[in-house]
Amino acid sequence: MTTNPGLTSNFIHDIINEDLKNNKHDSRVHTRFPPEPNGYLHIGHAKSICLNFGTAAKYEGLCNLRFDDTNPSKEDVEYVDSIKEDVKWLGFDWDDRMFYASDYFAKLYEYAVQLIKSGKAYVCDLDAQSIREYRGTLTEPGKESPYRNRSVEENLDLFERMKQGKFADGSRVLRAKIDMASPNLNMRDPVLYRILRANHHRTGDAWCIYPMYDYAHPISDAIEGITHSICTLEFEAHRPLYDWVLEALEIEDRPQQIEFARLNLTNTVMSKRHLRALVEEGQVNGWDDPRMPTISGLRRRGYTPEAIRDFCERIGIAKSNSTVDVALLEHCIREDLNSRAARVMAVLRPLKLVITNYPENTVEELEAENNPENPDMGKRSIPFSRVIYIEQEDFMENPPKKFFRLAPGQEVRLKHAYIIKCEQVIKDEISGEIKEIHCTYDPDTKSGGIASGRKVKGTLHWVCADRAVDAEVHLYDYLFKDDADSEEGALFNPDSLEILTACKVEPGLLDTIAGTRYQFLRQGYFCTDLDSTRSKLIFNRIVGLRDSWAKNQNKSNG
Repeated sequence: MTTNPGLTSNFIHDIINEDLKNNKHDSRVHTRFPPEPNGYLHIGHAKSICLNFGTAAKYEGLCNLRFDDTNPSKEDVEYVDSIKEDVKWLGFDWDDRMFYASDYFAKLYEYAVQLIKSGKAYVCDLDAQSIREYRGTLTEPGKESPYRNRSVEENLDLFERMKQGKFADGSRVLRAKIDMASPNLNMRDPVLYRILRANHHRTGDAWCIYPMYDYAHPISDAIEGITHSICTLEFEAHRPLYDWVLEALEIEDRPQQIEFARLNLTNTVMSKRHLRALVEEGQVNGWDDPRMPTISGLRRRGYTPEAIRDFCERIGIAKSNSTVDVALLEHCIREDLNSRAARVMAVLRPLKLVITNYPENTVEELEAENNPENPDMGKRSIPFSRVIYIEQEDFMENPPKKFFRLAPGQEVRLKHAYIIKCEQVIKDEISGEIKEIHCTYDPDTKSGGIASGRKVKGTLHWVCADRAVDAEVHLYDYLFKDDADSEEGALFNPDSLEILTACKVEPGLLDTIAGTRYQFLRQGYFCTDLDSTRSKLIFNRIVGLRDSWAKNQNKSNG
């Protein structure tokens, strides 16, 4: 088998290289991405998707998409559909290899019967609490169930009656018969099947017993011919059970489970349970809320699949857990959009500015480049007139030293336009609030004019008042504060969303399409929201312009 060098090598690839050298699995490489359809995928799953599909591509092998749908009480078709959309959006394809653990329910049952017949599984009547108590602790061995030594015939009869729905939920389970004194708690007669009356999204009410994940997973891998079962580090202690199931069933050409460190990201919670709670409690606006670390949330916010794949490549694959700075993810989207996103001007908190010596009832068209990093994106025409809007924060009546924006008697350049000078401040007589500022302009400072080279220290963005388009802008901060020691202690950030409703943008944005990304000059990168319409433009801030990760990298390299 040849390899595609596009994916950076890691310890998993070292294992695969050795397997190929020894002709293990007939030199096949077959991986799988096995999500549970009990929630939307998040950025941590993106790492696994890129690893599994990327590894298959590197070795010109295959990668399956398999839904481990063994817990119908928490699963839904909505989650299945969202997962398929996310994997496709990230740029990966499973071709005709989409499977479900439920495809194998009949086979899994047959294998369970085989375990009973070989004396390796038994029906246990202990309730869940008693099973936990009998299990023992990390320092003390467990106790055998009083039902552990039932005859094969009795176990077969009870298991068949479990399948027929003769017993109440939770009243009996099927357990593997391994070793109640094992130092690994997962090997102390783990549960293989439980009784659960719940409508399954694919099999309906055909089954009232369902296999446990640790039992279904290795068998599903084996049925599909998986060679390398790549999973996150928390399953390392489950590997002996994975191997035990395959060995006990005498399955040949067994898959090999390999664990890697999951993604931990600062200011981010990636527990599906926590994320589900945020959705159900209404603290966010659904799974695709742009503040959510879900792939659908990142997509709606404006992240690109290229940026996420680049991020997953940069963080690499390790054997031990660590935490990645979310600033690296933000750096990746900035770097991706720098040469792709058109530059436009948008004023988020408008302040009216009148150029008193500019002709009234006149609108001229100025030329502006769409992206100085990418000249092929061409130029656009933007209107300019006597009245414009600038940012409130770009004017101070009593500025401190080194304030290079607009102030009384001070000059600045308007981007793509002229140099102006502040002459007068107009305030509300009662509140004292600044209502507008009056300036004069130097007509010779326009690009190409005789004084176009005159230097001033500040340059401001602006929007023509006569042609400005109203817009709503959503400014996002981290969903969780950074002063938590763990996901369990993560504190929800009540200031994670600020909605600005009086923003002004260039008229060229009136016909923007949902998902279009821009750089708002001096503001950051923004994306047109899915709910945006011509009558109500909505933009989501993807990320600001300040790149703390790149700055820190430059410091460390310097």
